[in-house]
Amino acid sequence: MSENTINFTTFLFSLAGATQMSLGLIPNPQTNKPEKNLSAAKETIGLLEVLKEKTKGNLTKEEEGLFDNILFQLRMSYMEESKKG
Repeated sequence: MSENTINFTTFLFSLAGATQMSLGLIPNPQTNKPEKNLSAAKETIGLLEVLKEKTKGNLTKEEEGLFDNILFQLRMSYMEESKKG
């Protein structure tokens, strides 16, 4: 497997990173500054929830655990950032 191979895990990490960037938790690589966009974060979390439902029964135990953990962490971060405004 080459280091540029995209698999389900890297796909999840990519969406999680995009969500963290929308939450202002990591800087935008183009500006090197955090930029908060809660509506974009909420939309991506919603997409992940749909994907979770659609992949039910088709994931390995490890992928399912990772997916659950990522969704939990993103939901908690979203709630925390929403409180800040």
